[in-house]
Amino acid sequence: MKPHRPLTHAPFVALAGLSARWLAQSAARASLHVAALDIFGDRDTREAAELWFDIGRGDGALAIDRARLVDALARVAHLPGLLGWIGGSGLEPLMPDLCREPGLPRFLGNGAGTIAAVREPRRFFALLDALRIAHPAVSFEPPATPEGWLFKRADGCGGTHIRAADAVGSTSDCAHGYFQRIGQGRSLSALFIGVRGRAHLIGFAEQLTCATGDLRFVHAGSIGPIDLPPTLVAHAQLALDALCARTGLVGINSCDFLSDGTTFEVLEINARPSSTLALYETASPDAWPAGLLACHLDACRHAHAPSAASLALARAPRWRAGQRVLFAQRPFNVSAAFSDACLRDPQCRDVPTPGTRIDVAQPVCTLHVRAASADAVRGALDAQHERVVQRIETCDEPDHACLHAHS
Repeated sequence: MKPHRPLTHAPFVALAGLSARWLAQSAARASLHVAALDIFGDRDTREAAELWFDIGRGDGALAIDRARLVDALARVAHLPGLLGWIGGSGLEPLMPDLCREPGLPRFLGNGAGTIAAVREPRRFFALLDALRIAHPAVSFEPPATPEGWLFKRADGCGGTHIRAADAVGSTSDCAHGYFQRIGQGRSLSALFIGVRGRAHLIGFAEQLTCATGDLRFVHAGSIGPIDLPPTLVAHAQLALDALCARTGLVGINSCDFLSDGTTFEVLEINARPSSTLALYETASPDAWPAGLLACHLDACRHAHAPSAASLALARAPRWRAGQRVLFAQRPFNVSAAFSDACLRDPQCRDVPTPGTRIDVAQPVCTLHVRAASADAVRGALDAQHERVVQRIETCDEPDHACLHAHS
């Protein structure tokens, strides 16, 4: 645990995940005090939080240690005025046990039954079929011809759980996931707030992926909000309403789907807040002056839906926004000069602390931009990518050498 600044009497919320930065920054918009629990401890995460707890495994793997997470949650349970805790990405394998763990703070999100309804593949795809919601073909046995099929672990996230079907080597692997035929169309997501069996759509985003080693679909960011045809929006609304009614989804959730502009094929439901919420806060700041995490809390604690005025403003965004993860092309140690330069840069998020060792293919930081159109966002992301890559090269020296080069 690392205290950040003196505590006051304002309510606390605990935020846990692989990275808690985007949750912490959204909570700060609502003037909430934050206890952040994640594996990175990035500088902007700590700036937005009063307390930070390291819940990483500590072996170099970018994964959450269950025992450290449970210990941290038990400790934050004693914070004054704690509202509860919210989970982000990376907790999927742990949620069934966490929902039954005694002595933890109130969980502000979907219950165990709801999570199982949308995360257990056999139940979820059977539900989609019963509701006549389209999805790419799935199989729980290896396909006779693996070409054109993927294998997905049921408890994964961020695309690191997706492999080619022919890469699955044992029946024990098969028991923890399912095979899915590669679908057609763009990879998109919908962010929505579930309240009383209804889905209140916040917006749609384009999903960005990249290949890393033998992983072909690693999540690398998103661009949004994007405009979709009204008929497709109506189709998505009907499908998400039906899912909320049948499963009881509550708070901020996201739906990953494929579309060619007319089709709507569901890939999965993420029964938790998504990092895309930062896009909508950036694109429509007037719609969400207290941040979208405040809407999640209102839905979970009081069953309050977002206001019609906020939803109307969100559907007419002033801006478009984009975020892209920059992955290291070679291993390097983060210098103070590089870290300071990124912290001063408004287009850098998830800023690593000086001395951090970043290995090849690991995330360096997240690029975050705003522009008038989706195409302009793509251009701005490309330009920012080049700037930060160059910053790595010029600052990957002793600090005095880097400072001298920029003086």
